[in-house]
Amino acid sequence: MGLITSIGNNRAQVTESLRELRHGFENVVFMDNPRIPVKVAGTIKEFKTNSSNWVDWEYPDHYQLDVDYLKSLSPHGLHCLCAMLQAIEDSGLEQDQVSSVDTGLFASSAGSTFMMRHNLESMIATNGMRINPMSVVCSVSGTLNFNLGAYFGIRGGNLGFVSACASSSHAIGYGFDEISLGRHKRIFVVGGEELTAETYLPFNGMRALSRNPDPNTASRPFDVKRDGFVGTGGGVALLLEDMDEAKKRGAKIYAELVNWGQASDGYNIAMPHPEGSGLTLAMKKALKAAKVNPEDVDYVNAHATSTPPGDKSEALSLVAIFGTDKDKRPAVSSTKALTGHGLSMAGVMEAAFSVIAMKDGFIPGAAHISEPDPLCEHITLPKETLDQAPNTVISNSSGFGGSNVCLVFKKWDE
Repeated sequence: MGLITSIGNNRAQVTESLRELRHGFENVVFMDNPRIPVKVAGTIKEFKTNSSNWVDWEYPDHYQLDVDYLKSLSPHGLHCLCAMLQAIEDSGLEQDQVSSVDTGLFASSAGSTFMMRHNLESMIATNGMRINPMSVVCSVSGTLNFNLGAYFGIRGGNLGFVSACASSSHAIGYGFDEISLGRHKRIFVVGGEELTAETYLPFNGMRALSRNPDPNTASRPFDVKRDGFVGTGGGVALLLEDMDEAKKRGAKIYAELVNWGQASDGYNIAMPHPEGSGLTLAMKKALKAAKVNPEDVDYVNAHATSTPPGDKSEALSLVAIFGTDKDKRPAVSSTKALTGHGLSMAGVMEAAFSVIAMKDGFIPGAAHISEPDPLCEHITLPKETLDQAPNTVISNSSGFGGSNVCLVFKKWDE
């Protein structure tokens, strides 16, 4: 795996942050306008990508990047490139295996509205006479596929997934299917987004962003005083691999992806079903496909973004699946309390967090909850990190249009 996130830029940093419930939020001023009511974001440290010109970007020296490729990247493309380099090193794959016809790339990104705006402004200012030749490949939603596929010589399937905040979870699910069907031996799943005004402020127009100015409480999923999500950016890469192939080459295995499920609400373009019907069905399908009983699930990494309707919907879904018996229900937390919401990156990021928890033997606590929503009466929300190894974990994702995905993981025993 490879991680460039608000809570750390490698697995060791991220693991420590998850254990200690250390958030990655800072106060920010969008567009140099202090009147904008959104004051907190999950920032990426060690990188500087606030320019539309790649020459101005700064990143850690240990990444030996081919600068010719930077010209066609977006800021989140740089984050994902670095995450991919981490993942390849962590996987132990040789370059001929990375570029094998048996290796694919599934990516998720909303594209770069930041780069698109700057490129269009240049075009309009010159009345169409000056256009960045890289304006398409650095900005549209396929930008990660274009750039990472070329950079790493991907020759297997190379495709993108766009289902809003469920995108990269869909990529993981279909990656599982593709490997199970024997079409690929391994697939890199990558998700990335940019922490820019162009990406996040439109959500403020929907009243979906938190206006809480305190970084310590702005993102508080399942708390009665939650008032919206906090945005974040970055890039995460996971490698899915056929079990026999991974064992044969002595790979470092973090966990087993057992199966997955998906379903849609069919209710509203942006709001979740008020009773969480689609997510409930997705969890039912996933558990059935994985042959896992609800009482055998130890931990749920919830999608909960800290919006009032979204967390309510998921809370009702969790009770519908796991019931009210305290002894039979899993621990639940949303790691967005620490990172913020990464939109289409969220699924792969939280899948990585889930398998880290299994590999390292802990359950992240439900951070920043001072008063749980009464709807969570029958949900176990540990306020502190639990020093116990979960054997079975599910990770939920939901997106606009009512898309819902549930991934089921099991601990890998050597």
